[in-house]
Amino acid sequence: MNQQRPVSIVMIEDDEGHARLIEKNIRRAGISNTLKHFLDGGSALDYLFNDPEGPCKNGPALVLLDLNLPDMSGTEILERIKSDPALKRTPVVVLTTTDDKVEIERCYDLGANVYITKPVNYESFADAIRQLGLFLSVIQVPEPDAA
Repeated sequence: MNQQRPVSIVMIEDDEGHARLIEKNIRRAGISNTLKHFLDGGSALDYLFNDPEGPCKNGPALVLLDLNLPDMSGTEILERIKSDPALKRTPVVVLTTTDDKVEIERCYDLGANVYITKPVNYESFADAIRQLGLFLSVIQVPEPDAA
């Protein structure tokens, strides 16, 4: 029986302040997994699909995805991940300021596993991220399918 490999966390978030807050509170929840942070969709997709350390070639991973990115929509990234045979089972947590009902439904239709609206208030945001950290500490993540 093969050993379960550690899950790496891929955070795609263009707001540095939010990214720091997310990482700090994930660490505070006791999550010590490798965390790779990308400020835009293009570099994140390149890592996900092409990097030898990325999940496509070196799985398993969990993706934290902001929808509002400078170079492309987060839903585009979600769609790419979920339509790829090797990455389709990769859990994607959408973490965004958008609480539009249509956008939420669209993300779930595209295969998002969790949709979290970032509270505007700092304390509520920190609290939501702490809870996300606890969630990340207990979920099971499947290995990617061999390409």
